[in-house]
Amino acid sequence: MEVEPIRWKGDRLELLDQRLLPDQTVYVTCRTAEEVAAAIRDMVVRGAPAIGCAAAFGVALAQGSPSSYEVLRKSRPTAVNLFWALDRMKKAKDLKAEAEAIFNEDLAANHAMGKLGAELIPKNARVMTHCNAGALATAGYGTALGVIRSSKHKNISVIANETRPYLQGARLTAYEMVQEGIPVTLITDSMAGHLMSRGEVDVIVVGADRIAANGDTANKIGTYALAVLAKRHGIPFYVAAPMSTFDPKIRDGSKIPIEERPASEVTGYRGKRWAPEGVSVRNPAFDVTPAELITGIITERGVVKKPNRERVAKLTKKKPTR
Repeated sequence: MEVEPIRWKGDRLELLDQRLLPDQTVYVTCRTAEEVAAAIRDMVVRGAPAIGCAAAFGVALAQGSPSSYEVLRKSRPTAVNLFWALDRMKKAKDLKAEAEAIFNEDLAANHAMGKLGAELIPKNARVMTHCNAGALATAGYGTALGVIRSSKHKNISVIANETRPYLQGARLTAYEMVQEGIPVTLITDSMAGHLMSRGEVDVIVVGADRIAANGDTANKIGTYALAVLAKRHGIPFYVAAPMSTFDPKIRDGSKIPIEERPASEVTGYRGKRWAPEGVSVRNPAFDVTPAELITGIITERGVVKKPNRERVAKLTKKKPTR
């Protein structure tokens, strides 16, 4: 990637403002935990792994003050990587070194996932993805898009769903694939089923924001519908996520907190309103895909095929390779 989503400068954190992509490349400078929390909440930085990395650096900026943990913990509720990173920082003696380790480990995990996931992608595959689970959503390289990057040599092409209402697919995934030189076709979310029914999709790979103990997976809103459609049409449906996205304390998907975002994200975009005043709005940012709809979960420790409680427990207990 020509652009880094997260830049740590020792006394400040620079975050690529993803709200402005692909039109502008602007970095927001954060010098306090409060500024990092605001950047997470306002979607300057987004994507579960990237949120965790940013939060770790936010704690380092605040030198581990108790208030820093509290303000960062309240920034967004669904991505468990945030809470995982904060809990890990609480145990650290050297905060800056620990934050850097979290960042570097995420980057290494993405490359490992990419290598493992590429083995599941057929040659000449048409790969559909939803939202943005790429370099921009992580420390770099990406989870779902890391799998796609690692499969580039197989002459694949990508179908990117626009991902309403925030358009992460249209703005970010399409941008990354164009930068990478991987053929990409952009569609609206409602076109996905039509392409599947015509045999134009070979495999689906998405990211995740939280995975429950039984394998139920929370990801960007619209993912559940894709999984149902994939099941109907016999298309493999994979989730790519690091171990930090697993939450063994959550028994199943019904217990995963789902963030509701502002109505303004649905009624218009970037200052342009298209919905009438007075209309009621629902804007859940995520939905939950049941484990039985998932062909496999790709992690840095291995691939869990046909995930269930027993297989997920076995993976989470597995020691990481060094």
